Amino acid sequence: MKILKTVIIMSNNIDLKKGLDIPIKGAAALKTRKTIVPDVVAMKPSDFKGFIPRLLVKEGDKVLAGSPVLADKKTPGILLTSPVSGVVTGIIRGDKRKLLEVLIKTDGKQEYARTGIPKAEELSAGQIKSSLLKSGLWPSLVQRPYGIIANPDIKPKAIFVSAFSTAPLAANMDYVLGDEFNNIQTGVNVLSKLTDGGIHMSLSGNNNLSTPFHKIENVITHVFNGKHPAGNVGIQISHISPIRKGETVWTVSMLMLAAIGKYFNTGRYDLSRKIAITGPRAINPSYVESFPGISMKDISEFYDNSANDIRFISGDVLSGTNIGSEGFSGFFDNQITLIKEGNETELLGWAKPFRTKIFSSSRTYFSWLAPNKKYDLDTNLHGGGRAFVMSDVYGKVLPMDLFPVYLIKACLAGDIDKMEEYGIYEVLPEDFALCEYVDPSKNNIQDIISKGIDLMLKEMA
Repeated sequence: MKILKTVIIMSNNIDLKKGLDIPIKGAAALKTRKTIVPDVVAMKPSDFKGFIPRLLVKEGDKVLAGSPVLADKKTPGILLTSPVSGVVTGIIRGDKRKLLEVLIKTDGKQEYARTGIPKAEELSAGQIKSSLLKSGLWPSLVQRPYGIIANPDIKPKAIFVSAFSTAPLAANMDYVLGDEFNNIQTGVNVLSKLTDGGIHMSLSGNNNLSTPFHKIENVITHVFNGKHPAGNVGIQISHISPIRKGETVWTVSMLMLAAIGKYFNTGRYDLSRKIAITGPRAINPSYVESFPGISMKDISEFYDNSANDIRFISGDVLSGTNIGSEGFSGFFDNQITLIKEGNETELLGWAKPFRTKIFSSSRTYFSWLAPNKKYDLDTNLHGGGRAFVMSDVYGKVLPMDLFPVYLIKACLAGDIDKMEEYGIYEVLPEDFALCEYVDPSKNNIQDIISKGIDLMLKEMA
């Protein structure tokens, strides 16, 4: 007897009551200040969860934009290709010779590997997969559960994309991709052939009728209203079609959707993008045009680190990666956040309720009396680690139908049965970033969730 799989699709207009917008200074002005031709870019295997790198190049090799640089040892057909043309100048390894970075010195010409791509509408699903794998764009498809690179042998229940971000100081997607409409439409048309469940695109209720993305065809549109993390694709999936055990969905960012469409329209592996330089320590925060993997030295005119007190974050302050002043931006990121390191200790800070320069997510201080004020926030934890107590603070900022405290504790205990019961299949660490921010116990909750997912990958493989 044939068993039919039911896909539950909920309302197309969703109002989220839970969440928190963090009022931090340093939003990027909607202007592109300069185009940066980087001297060196870095390719980092750690940007791709589950990817076990095998080098395809050596120092001194010349590469073109789109030339294969790394392959996955488990699935050799999955490639990472160079975002620029130039010469491989460094292969950086860490403990136990773990490959950390491949450094490519650019030649300033941006020459592309040649590919012959027929019209997208004429391609079969198999041809599309083959083209995405060969181009190096396949790793831009992220599979849930677990947030790993999508398995080419699996047909997902559906594909989800968020057309907006609510993360602190996030890049404005309408500005970043407003001129990429045709490429995004091609990307949608191509990927729709890889699933029977359709492409689900979520828009913000703040501008769903004015954004150019509301005109994208061949998608199932959903409108989300609410505070952060309303723009997280994981939150959206949980309200559109929750992931059950045994189900697989794929996600893709708007940034990479445009890159996929550009590839099928032009035959070029082109990852050029507008990157928002943001944060309280950014000088004239705005946008630059460049590539993923750029060095923080390339944006030196946007900061003054003479006191060596800036934290360089690839991504946003909640879920981004601390890459340091010598680091390189991540593959999926089009935001760099510059924030002050909170190295100072404050005597009896808890006993000073009239601190007007401090934002409080609760009403500990009086920031709630100035809802429109922006704050010069830093990385200070305002207290040390303490006992992990039962609390409802997580539930106030996490708009998902699960019990966050129980899931976190199941991850800490390594209890796979409980992790399954409490929703490990639906979440990624970024979904718990706000829980970590409001946590009175100062737990590294995203790290706890990440380790829980790693355990699931190990034991359930």
